[in-house]
Amino acid sequence: MLFLKLMFHHAFILGPSAGMIAFAWWTSIVTTILTVASMAYSLLVMAAALSFRLLARRKLPEFAPGVSILKPVKGFDAGMYEAFRSHCRQHYAGEFELIFGVGARDDPAVEAVRRLMAEFPELSIRLVFCPERLGANGKVSNLIQMLPHAKFDFLLVNDSDILVSPRYLERVMGQFGAPGAKPVGMVTALYRGRAHGTLGSVLEQLGIATDFIAGVLVARVVERGVHFGLGSTLAVRREALAAAGGFEALRDQLADDYEMGARIERAGYEIHLAGEVVETSVPAYSLRGFVEHQLRWARTVRDSRRWGYAGLLVTHLLPLAVANAVASGASLWSLLLLGMAFFLRLAAAMQVGAGVLGDRQVLGNLWLLPLRDLAGFAIWIWSFAGNTIVWRGERFLLRKGRLERALR
Repeated sequence: MLFLKLMFHHAFILGPSAGMIAFAWWTSIVTTILTVASMAYSLLVMAAALSFRLLARRKLPEFAPGVSILKPVKGFDAGMYEAFRSHCRQHYAGEFELIFGVGARDDPAVEAVRRLMAEFPELSIRLVFCPERLGANGKVSNLIQMLPHAKFDFLLVNDSDILVSPRYLERVMGQFGAPGAKPVGMVTALYRGRAHGTLGSVLEQLGIATDFIAGVLVARVVERGVHFGLGSTLAVRREALAAAGGFEALRDQLADDYEMGARIERAGYEIHLAGEVVETSVPAYSLRGFVEHQLRWARTVRDSRRWGYAGLLVTHLLPLAVANAVASGASLWSLLLLGMAFFLRLAAAMQVGAGVLGDRQVLGNLWLLPLRDLAGFAIWIWSFAGNTIVWRGERFLLRKGRLERALR
């Protein structure tokens, strides 16, 4: 803010021509500082990625409690059945059950669940119909109605398209046996995206692998732990969920995964990040669909972590370095800084996308990283311009984390 005041003060005193020169000079100073800060952030990303990889190698306690896997579903997409099957192929010493919740009996997912039951008759797989709409968040509404059907004291919620490894339950549930000053109330997990053909889908996948997950890893290091949940995996103790207000407290929350984690921590429990990485299917977004989804995501994060979200300015390394080169008149120093920023951005992207997530698509899509970063920067700026989001074809207003239907 002080820099902006000085810029406009010089422009007013010196006149139009000299004022523009002063404005450009001050802009080059500001963008140089921000670019250097963003380069430092990229180095922190790489350090955080290394820290996570060391965490993932740690031996877990032999703890395998019974767990109820709750999967709210709506509709049926390509690859979803294989995601269902991956949960049935677990190498897990404890008991587990799969509970699917649908809002309507004619939902396309019903047939897929019945097929799954026939394929794995030895497993406890149930289908629960959830006819009521309890709040604005349809997923949470289903979970409220599914919970009475769960028989175990540990619950695991994840999205319908999540594909997991055979050791998923072992690596997630083992975290609950870890020693600590406070009991572990929630375990969450990182995820990678699987793109499907369109440019919007590829840009989304690239953003997950090189931007969003990088921020999660940095938060874990800077904040000395994880203080929120990720929708890819929300494993909880039933008692911790109850102490946090239950699913009912989340019925109108857009960021239900984040909010659940935050409430569980406030209730006196720890949150752990599992060493397991799962995979989600990224829809074949059009460019408009990509922008709407990214804007919803951005405004959700902004509403959940306001100061932290403003600080995300320094995560936009390439746009800041380009702005610095333009403001500096493509000076030698600014071009050197841009070159360093470019290679540092690539290095951080590879460390997280390939090294941590094991995302095989990252390498082939890396040439699109400048376009994805430019789009991400534009959406970050745009996210401050309003509170309207589009979710599953409906328009909502986001007010302090709560959803309200928007009047058209």
